[in-house]
Amino acid sequence: MNVAIDIVSDLVCPWCFIGKRRLAQALARVREKHPAARFQLNWLPYFLDPDTPPEGVPYRAFMEARFGGATAVAKAQLAVVEAGAESGVDFDFGAIALRPNTLRAHRLIYRAQSIGHRPEAVDALVDRLFVARFQRGEDIGDIATLAAIAAECGDDAATVTAYLESGEGVREVRALVDKVRGLGVSGVPFFIVQRRLAVSGAQTAEVLAAAILQGIAGAAV
Repeated sequence: MNVAIDIVSDLVCPWCFIGKRRLAQALARVREKHPAARFQLNWLPYFLDPDTPPEGVPYRAFMEARFGGATAVAKAQLAVVEAGAESGVDFDFGAIALRPNTLRAHRLIYRAQSIGHRPEAVDALVDRLFVARFQRGEDIGDIATLAAIAAECGDDAATVTAYLESGEGVREVRALVDKVRGLGVSGVPFFIVQRRLAVSGAQTAEVLAAAILQGIAGAAV
């Protein structure tokens, strides 16, 4: 049985990183009950900050302006760190210097999916981008950085560099963002199971697994 799961996320969203790890835990739970299930994951782009310039903006200043000061930022990050620890994600916010524009990173994921990279390779790419952002403090808006990350995941750095330096994939990624907003998605992460069941937010693995099982049951009717 094939189970389609769309994941709407932005790579500057720490809760999306947590949501990805929780989804993996949920899929493991579902496989215990349905070992023949085959999951078709489709990563869809979202821009939390669509007006971020291509070169990015200083991270601390951005966060303090958004949350209203250093104390509020520390509180928000502590909540993320605690939730991440429970899901196997160790955040290093101190390593982050820049808030990037994520269009190029989303284009990289779009390319991997559209040219038919293996699901495992796409998953590894998405995970590596989150690791770059939240654990290594790498600039995922930078073409050279993205090409190096793609190469780590089995792609060709020169080909990826040429792609990112062109305008290829820009229109398609922006169209997907408009599409998900048209579906009423106003925050991420957001999961859509079997094109009909929606789960908003970085829900627990238990909640995600229940939604997936419900989707499987509905498909069997």
